[in-house]
Amino acid sequence: MLALPVLFIIVFSYIPMYGAQIAFKNYVVTKGIWGSEWVGLKHLDRFIHSYDFWRLLRNTLTISFYSLIAGFPFPIILALSLNYVRSVFFKKSVQMITYAPYFISVVVMVGIIFELLDPRKGMVNHVIQGLGFEPVQFMAKAEWFQSIYVWSGVWQMVGFSCIIYLAALAGIDPALHESAVIDGASKVRRMWHVDLPGILPIAIILLIINMGHMLDVGYEKILLMQNSLNMRTSEVIDTYVYKVALNSPGMNYSYSTLIGLFKSVINLSLLIAVNQIARKTRQTSLW
Repeated sequence: MLALPVLFIIVFSYIPMYGAQIAFKNYVVTKGIWGSEWVGLKHLDRFIHSYDFWRLLRNTLTISFYSLIAGFPFPIILALSLNYVRSVFFKKSVQMITYAPYFISVVVMVGIIFELLDPRKGMVNHVIQGLGFEPVQFMAKAEWFQSIYVWSGVWQMVGFSCIIYLAALAGIDPALHESAVIDGASKVRRMWHVDLPGILPIAIILLIINMGHMLDVGYEKILLMQNSLNMRTSEVIDTYVYKVALNSPGMNYSYSTLIGLFKSVINLSLLIAVNQIARKTRQTSLW
């Protein structure tokens, strides 16, 4: 049972580490990894002093923190709400409806977003026009991009994310709820004093893991939603790496690898820092 997961990790996590050394070389395909010239931290200096550095870092961190703040409480709220639903049919229906968007591919999801926000035939703009306002070209406005990206992600992930919290709630000792009911505690009080402390360790672990992926915004969805009008707020590190490595005439593999390595180091630093904070406050931690 362990063979396939271990093989997956070796092939896609450990073997690629061999190629990470090209971040410190002037990599030439014809010369290979070992034959290429060492340049040290030249590419790091180039990236940090580039015109795009602060814009990329700001956009990446803004989207990451926005996604974390907006998306973290909703699975907990949904799990707590479903935990107290007595109607099995209603509970299963809500679960199916909220889980379904998770299984929609990124391309289809972006297509749905475009259809909903279309200025001429989109449902959202029909509502806006029905209220007496002018239609809004959402995808053409840079200030709307991050909110559209984040809240569409919350809608897609909230149902699937709450599964973990539902499993944690199922593991809470029923005697605690029975004692709370005998003492006259309402459902809200039981949520606050029994359920939330019971799922707090899981929430902290997930928060630490999420902090370890703070700069991993991903490029697929953002790249599909990008256009020349919203580039000011939509360009992030992942899309920049993709364009530098694969979508430019030069295809600078060394430079793009350095940027990816830089992002990984920052993610690791954040993971260690947040884990240490959790340990210092005597909360659950990864190690």
